[in-house]
Amino acid sequence: MSALEQSLAEYLQLRHSLGHELADAGRLLPSFVAYLDAHEATTVTIEAALGWAQQPGTDTVSTVGPRRMTAVRGFARYLSGTIAETQIPPVGLMPSRQRWRQPFIYSPTDITTLMNQARTSMTSPLRAATYEALIGLLASSGLRIGEAIKLDRDDVDGTQGVLLIRESKFGKSRLVPLHPSSMQALQDYAALRDKLQPRPTEPSFFVSLTRKRLLYAVVCPTFRQLVNTTGVGADSPHPPRLHDLRHSFAVRTLLRWYRSGQDVQARIPSLSTYLGHREPSSTFWYLSAAPELLALAAARQDSTRLEAQP
Repeated sequence: MSALEQSLAEYLQLRHSLGHELADAGRLLPSFVAYLDAHEATTVTIEAALGWAQQPGTDTVSTVGPRRMTAVRGFARYLSGTIAETQIPPVGLMPSRQRWRQPFIYSPTDITTLMNQARTSMTSPLRAATYEALIGLLASSGLRIGEAIKLDRDDVDGTQGVLLIRESKFGKSRLVPLHPSSMQALQDYAALRDKLQPRPTEPSFFVSLTRKRLLYAVVCPTFRQLVNTTGVGADSPHPPRLHDLRHSFAVRTLLRWYRSGQDVQARIPSLSTYLGHREPSSTFWYLSAAPELLALAAARQDSTRLEAQP
């Protein structure tokens, strides 16, 4: 019996003695411990838990993956009392079908195509410039669409290179730094906007043809029309949505960190703050959003394990 098998036996015995039936834990966790032993892991890590919960043949968007993760979470809490290196998978890492939809990850070419379509297909120069700039901002910053259309002119600070996001989804405000090229694109748009629409009726940064703030109910079908016209994602089983620009930004950021050898686990809290998530567990969700990201996470785990061997 391995050390982890012994720990599991003790964990299940403890929980049973406390009156818990642990039907899922008793059935699922032996397979997880076997997975850890096969990978020569000495404790639970988030990447190992994801790897096991999303093995080929597992329906990861139904209740199977989330139930596996729930069982692992309880066992990880138990192990963390004696093994400091134990990582407890956060709640929401693998949401159930009702809450989770596989995102469409836009490629840089997809984004360029949509921006070009907005610039060339819309008859109004102001509307064309507005949607081109809006799509570029969403793709380069990961903002929620509601945050972007809520921006006022004074919220875009070209001198400091930051956006002020006021009272967002969870009632919090935050500063969002932008790449200089993204900020320059916004400033170019602002100059054209002021030339084409010098007397808006609202202080909004993005302005509609009615001289008012953009409306979500108008932006979404307009974006859908751009997607349909260009054929972006036409062959994907997951139809592209406007909100997937935010998902794409997060996934690309994580991919860039993995590829450059950075400590992703340590940097996720900073990405969580940047995106305006209430807690880092919401950001860990992106580890399961793209196959390439999962592969890099698994490779990092294997590399770390090999380096730890004497």
